[in-house]
Amino acid sequence: MGFLDTMEMVDDFTWEIPVGARDGMLVPGVVFADRELLEKADRDNALQQVANVACLPGIVGASMAMPDIHWGYGFPIGGVAATDREEGVVSPGGVGYDISCGVRLLKTGLAHTEVKGRLREVIDLLNASVPKGLGTRGRLRLERREMERLMRDGAAELVARGIGWEEDLEAMEEGGCYPGADPAKVSDRAFARGRDQVGTLGSGNHFLEIQVVDEARPPAEKMGLFPGQVVVMAHSGSRGLGHQVCSDYIETMGAALGRFGYSLPDRQLVCAPVRSREGQDYLGAMACAANFAMCNREAITHWVRECFEKVFKAGARELGMELLYDVSHNLAKAERHEVAGGARELIVHRKGATRAFPGSRPEVGRRFAETGQPVIIPGDMGTCSYVLVGSEEALRKSFGSTCHGAGRAMSRKAARKQVRGEELLGRLEKKGIMVRADRLAGLAEEAPEAYKDVGEVVRVCEGAGLSRVVARLRPLAVMKG
Repeated sequence: MGFLDTMEMVDDFTWEIPVGARDGMLVPGVVFADRELLEKADRDNALQQVANVACLPGIVGASMAMPDIHWGYGFPIGGVAATDREEGVVSPGGVGYDISCGVRLLKTGLAHTEVKGRLREVIDLLNASVPKGLGTRGRLRLERREMERLMRDGAAELVARGIGWEEDLEAMEEGGCYPGADPAKVSDRAFARGRDQVGTLGSGNHFLEIQVVDEARPPAEKMGLFPGQVVVMAHSGSRGLGHQVCSDYIETMGAALGRFGYSLPDRQLVCAPVRSREGQDYLGAMACAANFAMCNREAITHWVRECFEKVFKAGARELGMELLYDVSHNLAKAERHEVAGGARELIVHRKGATRAFPGSRPEVGRRFAETGQPVIIPGDMGTCSYVLVGSEEALRKSFGSTCHGAGRAMSRKAARKQVRGEELLGRLEKKGIMVRADRLAGLAEEAPEAYKDVGEVVRVCEGAGLSRVVARLRPLAVMKG
């Protein structure tokens, strides 16, 4: 059953699924989209998933979805749901398999004119230096105790080893260390899958992209962004470790579901009370995977800086290679929000959604108190990416959340049927975008036509007041995972 006919238009960018559209809904569903994006979401059943999530015990406010919504495991990708910290649940499917998958933007002081003639050299060196692909082993070999420290202490552990800069931590969500991490709650299997993968890109939609700032608006200057500037965007996550943590706790909570007495509309919404042993164990393991993911991106950043240093014969600090921001997508975070006139302690699930806090929130830190938290939205290899900032309105409407990317318009299987990797490679090269990918089939899965129009998604976010554009970034060279 499609849900489009049951929806009510609230304004040009907000649609509501009323309580009662399906049995068991405790709160309404709210989707931030225009009509075209909404129809696409309805075709792949993602709107029904919004209604399903509205049935979760202890859910607060509404089950929400961002404009890049598409079908996912239990929750839609682009889904946001807050549950009461005392009486609600936590759901591994509401976080997803790639825990803390996220994106970061590394600035440089280099202009496009300085890099243009060396671009092939840079991307080839990155391709040789940053491990990528499914199951790839990284350049670091960590013993179990070292892994435990990394999962518990986050990116500071790598910085202490000389991998990354101290000031990077100020430009990372949670200062590079997600609280509550408990390595004792991570299985041996998850340890084994993650121990050799720190500093690896992975596969699928993960990438490194060299870009040029195509357009900048205030407060871009305060963030150190200017037109013609070369920047590097990295997208990766918690690799095999995060995947295994999710798998482990879906199984654990599934086995305990009868004891909790929940009646769920979809088995993929398996969950546990936040205050239960299963809920607390999951949150401790999830935090470990989140810290692993931030370390992964920090190590990749280190290899990127090394590559630029080799090509341009100068130190990374001299080249101005400062981290703008690192933000995670797939998390369940303990946050305090105003709900119906009162403050409540919540667990905010963001699955394929980005935290978008204004500068007034203490979590943003002094660096972004004036501008608001940077939100980094990747494009689709062939189109532009964006830098936005969070807003006060997002706090009121979406627990301080916005989109995380363009959102898929077709499945990977459908993309492989419609696009030939070799043809796509040639097409992008003709547009002046260099591409390095080991698997042409994998490249086809990530073709621009497999994604929605990121410009339209960002326009809706801005129209709904969830975030505000400050810069547009044009791709120059892409290394696909």
